[in-house]
Amino acid sequence: MHLPLPLPVDRALKKLGADLSLARRRRSLTQAMLAERLGTSVMTVRRMEDGHPGTALQYLARALQVFGELDKMGDLLDTAQDTVGLMLMDERVPVRVRKPRQVEGVL
Repeated sequence: MHLPLPLPVDRALKKLGADLSLARRRRSLTQAMLAERLGTSVMTVRRMEDGHPGTALQYLARALQVFGELDKMGDLLDTAQDTVGLMLMDERVPVRVRKPRQVEGVL
């Protein structure tokens, strides 16, 4: 059973696909040329450029590598910039830290 994509997710995938298409065309690559570099079919490139949600993530990573932008994939969910996650962690930081008790007879 497949749940329908939320509209913001669908829009983000469509934009990513359009951006991939523009990046390819700016580099004067045909879909067939990109498919060959990605090790996939032209149909997969078309689906990726259309923002199809079933396209394997490996092809996005390979396309970013072909375009010289693979490092941007590492920044997608950079934990050092995860403001919500950091805020949640900070909420759990104790107000006071106490020295651990020494248990008698234990070195």
